[in-house]
Amino acid sequence: MPHRELASLLDELTRLASLPLERGETLPARAYSSEDFYRLEREHVFRADWLCAGHANQVARPGDYLRTEVLGEPVVVTRDEDGTLHALSRVCRHRFMDVLPPETTPEQGALKRLTCPYHAWTYRLNGEYAGQLAGAPLMGRVDFDRAACRLPRYRLEVWNGLLMICADPHAPALGRQLDGLTAKLAPYRLPDLVVAYTAAWEGVGANWKVALENGSENYHHMGSHAATLEPVLPGKDTVVDDCDGRWFTMYTPFAADSLRAAEGATGTVGTVIPGLGERELSGMTIAGVFPHLVMALLPDSVTFARWIPTGPATHDAHFTVLVPPEARAEPGFDAYVDASRHQLETIQNEDAVAIRGVQRGLATDPGPSGGRFSHLERPLWQFQRYLADRLAQRGRLP
Repeated sequence: MPHRELASLLDELTRLASLPLERGETLPARAYSSEDFYRLEREHVFRADWLCAGHANQVARPGDYLRTEVLGEPVVVTRDEDGTLHALSRVCRHRFMDVLPPETTPEQGALKRLTCPYHAWTYRLNGEYAGQLAGAPLMGRVDFDRAACRLPRYRLEVWNGLLMICADPHAPALGRQLDGLTAKLAPYRLPDLVVAYTAAWEGVGANWKVALENGSENYHHMGSHAATLEPVLPGKDTVVDDCDGRWFTMYTPFAADSLRAAEGATGTVGTVIPGLGERELSGMTIAGVFPHLVMALLPDSVTFARWIPTGPATHDAHFTVLVPPEARAEPGFDAYVDASRHQLETIQNEDAVAIRGVQRGLATDPGPSGGRFSHLERPLWQFQRYLADRLAQRGRLP
């Protein structure tokens, strides 16, 4: 029965991906709760495609590290003494211990070597030797090939300052797939921005796709954010760009003059990103890269969100807020960060009501199906086509 249900879901996904936007329909409810569909996503999406782990500013100096679980398993990104970045497994090759356990180590910091806190095995972090075993106490009396022991490496690309990693050695390189998006984002100078703060919500009770879809359209501003975002960034004024493939963009102009609108959107006026044109100064751009990355680009900041599945009906939500480097030197920077963080928490809490509410609705029996898309939900229609490309044929039994 599970295989029959999965085959039915994949058939429906194939059908939906063939529909034009004007006749587009929502995914079937079981796509948001099926264990088999979730396993397929983990294998052919999250273990086979490029995922965002953070921003290069978080590992800016030699010796810096950034801990992440973006692949669904423990990973660390490091910068060696030559400035080269590496993405390594955090699982010690001895007894499978996490070498940077979140219970005792910060998410980011600096170190010269990775040292497992269980039995003190150490691993090098420089150049071609990154991940190579450097020391294993009291292992001299056993037959043990130290030279062959090293932490697995993952592919890593820096795209517009974002750390993108991939577990599949055969996946196409990412950069060329996003050339069009890179051109659209150029005015914001993402590689030059620095991290103001990060925030995370763990164990959110909804499938990751519910959260991604919510973050990929402004149609819900008039509902979920009627008293917060809608007066400043009216969803009805959003123009969704006519694009296809694995990325999308949309633009919403501020409802009033840019200064007053920026105050409403971020809680205070921050340091404007240098070099922005009139369009960038007059509204918000939303850009997304499937499977799990969405960015909100404002005149004074760029916030990127990542939704990471932790089960068929749970996910973790991670947010990183970027600002121009000179913002840190401004006397009001701490107040700006406090106001921005408060605004993010307010918006996320409003979204959480919708996300959890949708997940409850998906659990009804029989599950809802056949909902129609607004033109403002083009990215969701596009996401279906991405999923079909990743899953429809790969998930079928021979």
